[in-house]
Amino acid sequence: MLEIKNLTKKFGGFCAVDDFSLSVEKGTIHGLIGENGAGKTTAIKCCVGIFKPDGGEVLLDGTPVYENPAAKIKIGYVADSNTMYEDYTCAQMRDFFAEVYPDFDKEKFSGLNDIFKLDPKRRVGRLSKGQQMRLSFMLAISSNPEVLILDEPTSGLDAFAKKQLLDIVIDETEQNGLAVLISSHHLSELEKLCDEITIMQNGRAEYQSNIDDLKDKVKKLQVIFDKTPDLDVLKESFGVEKLGSVYYLTTTNYDENTVPALKLMGASVVEEVGISLEEIFVITAESR
Repeated sequence: MLEIKNLTKKFGGFCAVDDFSLSVEKGTIHGLIGENGAGKTTAIKCCVGIFKPDGGEVLLDGTPVYENPAAKIKIGYVADSNTMYEDYTCAQMRDFFAEVYPDFDKEKFSGLNDIFKLDPKRRVGRLSKGQQMRLSFMLAISSNPEVLILDEPTSGLDAFAKKQLLDIVIDETEQNGLAVLISSHHLSELEKLCDEITIMQNGRAEYQSNIDDLKDKVKKLQVIFDKTPDLDVLKESFGVEKLGSVYYLTTTNYDENTVPALKLMGASVVEEVGISLEEIFVITAESR
């Protein structure tokens, strides 16, 4: 299991990650989402031991990751930008990883390349961004890690390659019990993929739950009032939009009291509107 406990990381006077915690169980996929600058990549770089935390810790099966080669070797990492040697060919990167990672499987790499179709003789620096991402992913998966950490792994990929990559992530998680932490701006992908979601804002975890629980808490309602409601009172609890006689209300704190409270304000019709993870993210951002 990967555990982030009260993680803090500062750069000078700027706190990029602030008392941040989450855990990823084996056999599960945990999505990390947030606006640009929320601290996602900094937190990820602490998870893989690139950055030293200023507070808190990152643990793999109870063992600190930072400056611990035995722990790092169990982590597969796909960065949001190229971290490979640009003068190396794809085959040379494969051989390099095979020397560094004792569980690296060249046959598995070859099987993945049957899917992603990279020229083994082509140098990394000559690959497109999408091809570099494919190579990085193939190397990480072929290392047979216990934890897989993906930072914007579908960046630069076409729709078919995205599906192939995400299908492999799901298969590896189910078959080999991987613990997966994935950060992405493509929220529709995460909604189909993830068991748990953390929404990160200003270096902190604003919301953290499985997607079903999150959808139980964050709601969009279609409401008709018998008489015009007091908008000032309404806006104390809801985001408010009006289209004709219909009000669209959003809340991040839906519970059993929400509908009765609206009825007391004169609501004659209250219906839930289907909501996506992307809409939930926008609603929670607006509420802040």
